[in-house]
Amino acid sequence: MTLFRTALTRLADLTVVGVAHQYDVDVVPDDLSRAQLPALLVLPVEIEDDALFKRRGEGFEAVAFSEGARTVTYVVTHLLLVAPVQAGAGRRSHLPLLIDLIDAYVAALGADVTLGGALLEPARVQVEPGSFTYGDRLYHGCAFRHTWRMEV
Repeated sequence: MTLFRTALTRLADLTVVGVAHQYDVDVVPDDLSRAQLPALLVLPVEIEDDALFKRRGEGFEAVAFSEGARTVTYVVTHLLLVAPVQAGAGRRSHLPLLIDLIDAYVAALGADVTLGGALLEPARVQVEPGSFTYGDRLYHGCAFRHTWRMEV
C-alpha cells in the first residue's frame, strides 16, 4: 500500500464519537440515506463543480526534490454530512449536533495528528461548516480540508 493510500485509510479509520458511518475512498457511496447519517467521507479528488472544491485548488502541489527531504503536499477533504437541509426545523435543529461533531472530530484528530506516522508533519486542517451538496441532496455539515506533507 502506498503512503498516500495508507494516510487516506487511516483518515477513514479515525474514530469520531457520534459519527454513524465513515467511508474510505473505495466505498464512498453515490448517495446517502438518513440511516447513514452523520457520515464522514474521504474525498481526495474533486467530485463536482462546486465552489467548495474549486477553492481548495489542485489536489497536490509539485513534488519538491532538492538536497533536502523529497516531499509532496496533498489536499484532501474529509466531508462530514449531518442531516439534509430540508429535515427538521432548519439550521437550529442541527447546529448543536454539528458543533458537537466538529469538537469530537478535532479531539479525535488531535490524538493522532500524523495519522499513525503516515504524514511527515502534523496535518493542517481548515474547518468549514456549512451546507454541502452530495448526491442529489443538500446537507448541513462541515468540510475538514486537510493539507498533508509527505515524504516521497
